[in-house]
Amino acid sequence: MAGVTETYIEVNGGKLPCIKFGSGEKPLVLIPGLRTASIEGTGKFAARYYRIFAKDCTVYILDRKDSLPENCTIRGIADDTAAAMRKLGIKDAYVFGASQGGAVAQEIAINYPELVGKLVLAVTASRCNSTLEDAIKTWIDMISRGDVNGFTKDYMYRGYSEKYIRKYKLFLPLVLKVQKMMPAERFINLSKACLTIDTYDRLGGIKCPVFVIGADCDKVVSGEASREIAEKLGCELYMYEGLSHEAYNEAKDFNHRVYDFFMK
Repeated sequence: MAGVTETYIEVNGGKLPCIKFGSGEKPLVLIPGLRTASIEGTGKFAARYYRIFAKDCTVYILDRKDSLPENCTIRGIADDTAAAMRKLGIKDAYVFGASQGGAVAQEIAINYPELVGKLVLAVTASRCNSTLEDAIKTWIDMISRGDVNGFTKDYMYRGYSEKYIRKYKLFLPLVLKVQKMMPAERFINLSKACLTIDTYDRLGGIKCPVFVIGADCDKVVSGEASREIAEKLGCELYMYEGLSHEAYNEAKDFNHRVYDFFMK
């Protein structure tokens, strides 16, 4: 897709990778979840994947900055992301956060309300729960021991539906393995940040329209995590039946649902 740029935004003592594409007037900020690799070099793929938004929006995908403190938190990541948005001149944006990115998006909406016009929170949580804690601690242990194969298998099990795993059981491990794994220490620090998610009692501070998307079989944050956010906010909720954490990749209508909410 033409018009895709990849840059770095200087924020709080580090460089934050940013992918930009689209020609619309409205800014749309996408905040990805916990990943094993940076978004660097994925601009063309990302623009194609999110092409539904390109005509109506100028899309910014904002990653984590390169220099993270050892004890980084969701609040700290949100502060970095908000600083990048301000440097880019973004305000009153459509903001879409998935998984860890959804927790970051909550903090931004609460602490920097002028930056967020509408908000989509997908397969995310507002506080740590036993499902999330078990997943994160298991991944930290595996990566600490250098067990990348074990991590890959565990993420497949937790992230995808059984039907999807059966269909792509030979293909999925290859996709996950070909990604250039970030340094183990960085992945562990970002994983630990998930354990600092703590917005549940402050959700009332979110004043913009919100759409929550969850998956009832989510084995990473739980389906209940999505339900309790929507109940607390009194906002629209859509739950994918039979899907897990990677609902945004499995469900063919996922991006369309996000698009429809932002455009209505």
